[in-house]
Amino acid sequence: MIRRREFITLLGGAAAAWPVEARAQQPERTRRIGAINALVESDPESIARRAVFEQALAGLGWTVGRNLQIDHRWPGSDHATIDKVAAELAALAPDVILATGNSVIGPMLRAAPTIPIVLTQAVDPVGAGFLRSMARPGGNVTGFTQFEYRLAGKWLELLREIAPHVTRVGVLRDPTRGPGIGQFAVIQAMTPPNALELTPIDALDPETQIRGIGDLATSPNSGLIVTVGGGSAVHRHVVIATVAKHRVPAIYPYRYYVADGGLISYGPDTIEQFHRAAGYVDRILKGVSPADLPVQAPTKYDLVINLKTAKAIGLTVPATLLAIADEVIE
Repeated sequence: MIRRREFITLLGGAAAAWPVEARAQQPERTRRIGAINALVESDPESIARRAVFEQALAGLGWTVGRNLQIDHRWPGSDHATIDKVAAELAALAPDVILATGNSVIGPMLRAAPTIPIVLTQAVDPVGAGFLRSMARPGGNVTGFTQFEYRLAGKWLELLREIAPHVTRVGVLRDPTRGPGIGQFAVIQAMTPPNALELTPIDALDPETQIRGIGDLATSPNSGLIVTVGGGSAVHRHVVIATVAKHRVPAIYPYRYYVADGGLISYGPDTIEQFHRAAGYVDRILKGVSPADLPVQAPTKYDLVINLKTAKAIGLTVPATLLAIADEVIE
């Protein structure tokens, strides 16, 4: 038989334990991430980026369906659609937003001026006005850049090395945005006087891309540089097929162009950035301000060559170029 004093003590101990047990039974609060990417959802590159990002988050303790919800948006390259989708994503009030590519970063910043934003695939974010400096971004933005404009000069150098016969170079670009303007300016500054004819191809949709490349190909000894922007990534199959049809040697900014049949590319790893971005998202979800996270640039650029494509257009890739390639697709 329990004495009165023992009963009161036991009852008090149990009552003290009730709140602890109740708290333990409460589900973990779900955090929300918004993600906007200028590619389309079905693109293999999009699928790979999403998988790496979510896997990296899971390794940091964030699991979709348990303590995390991710609202993905894939507006493509249409400017009006991007603006609409950015507003919709901001209205969801996520804890942090992952914004990929300059074409979506600007609209996303305007739509969500206070929500923490992690940038990926950003080109010259300081010059574009996205942040104050790389080391001290300030405001609600941080993230990862893909390259500086001066890399465009390397594309010209590599195109001339793999196709030394080229005397006319077309530059496929978006003339309405900073990256398209800046990349062309660098290529123009690097073009040897009286040695090359430089031709901008202002293409924002598949029809103008096909027409511009076709016009370029009417001149003998033509080559092409595909810059970032202008829907070239979204419509890269059109660009690659048109280039192949006219047997024009072309250099691209990313590996996935070459994996899809392009000749040569030089640029950063587009997938690895999403693994690194997950680390920044994790830190922001745990209370770190994006203003305190420095913007990081790539530490390495990869040279990728497709030998099958080279053979199809009658090019022999120099051994010196093959020797320094990071990947050769046969």
